[in-house]
Amino acid sequence: MDIKKVSLIGLGAMGVFFAPRLQAALGDNFRVIAEGERKKRLEEKGVWVNGVNYHFPIVEPQEEGDPADLVIMAVKYPGLDKALADIKNQVGENTLILCVMNGVDSEERAAAVYGWNRVLYSYMRINIVMRDGVAKEFDPNGGHVVFGEAKNQELSPRVLAVKEVFDQAEIPYRIEPDMLRGLWFKFMCNVGENLTCALLGIPYGSFRVSEHANALRRAAMEEVMAVANAKGINLDKSDMERQEEAIKRITFHNKPSTLQDLEAGKKTEIEMFAGKMISLGQELGIPTPLNWMFYQGIRVLEEKNQGVFEG
Repeated sequence: MDIKKVSLIGLGAMGVFFAPRLQAALGDNFRVIAEGERKKRLEEKGVWVNGVNYHFPIVEPQEEGDPADLVIMAVKYPGLDKALADIKNQVGENTLILCVMNGVDSEERAAAVYGWNRVLYSYMRINIVMRDGVAKEFDPNGGHVVFGEAKNQELSPRVLAVKEVFDQAEIPYRIEPDMLRGLWFKFMCNVGENLTCALLGIPYGSFRVSEHANALRRAAMEEVMAVANAKGINLDKSDMERQEEAIKRITFHNKPSTLQDLEAGKKTEIEMFAGKMISLGQELGIPTPLNWMFYQGIRVLEEKNQGVFEG
């Protein structure tokens, strides 16, 4: 298996982690999937990363006959269904798909459309702020993508093919022995940290100075741990303790994605986080009161952004 052509859908904060390096390595064999006003904007203005303006080849979803060897999906969760439809003409018989967005079910949704023979597990560990096509003060080596089969004691030909193209493009990555455990660990951290910060309007640094913020964060993480354990994913207190140290290394004033979305007046990914936890809790008979509170509270903040309370 050899990856020569790569297509990316979603040229936002996660997408710009990949795009400049893949273009440098693959030239016109790297392209971005876009249409309509977004295509026009990317062609005219490109994106800015650390003061450099990048323009990438654009392919429209309707274009046929030139599938990619690898499709990277880096869209926001509310746009996943449309993105899955938009990549159709980029998916050939041997195309691999990486869904690098947050959450724990994007791979299942991609596989429901294109089959597990095309889908690998993946997620990002990265801190980047991008607004209006501009990413500033981004450390390209300050994060990484994690990918692989469900288990990776030995690397499959599919994993080795992605590893080779990421090595070629100098994209930082890790291959976890147990991808499902890694996916759920990140989900646990996201639910606890991302949603606490979003609901209260506070940066990551708040967890260094406020035990009240930490009480909410930890309680939410414990709900995720309970659901994960019921699904056979072995998260435990040592994982929470490991994150206690990691969170201290995040720049004090950095803000997680859900808070960034609220401040920008955008629709959040609350369905992917608290919404998913509520539905899984109901399915498994596990109470999720913190996630219920996060869900309702952040929905209210979205309504506030929409002007619901101005009349």
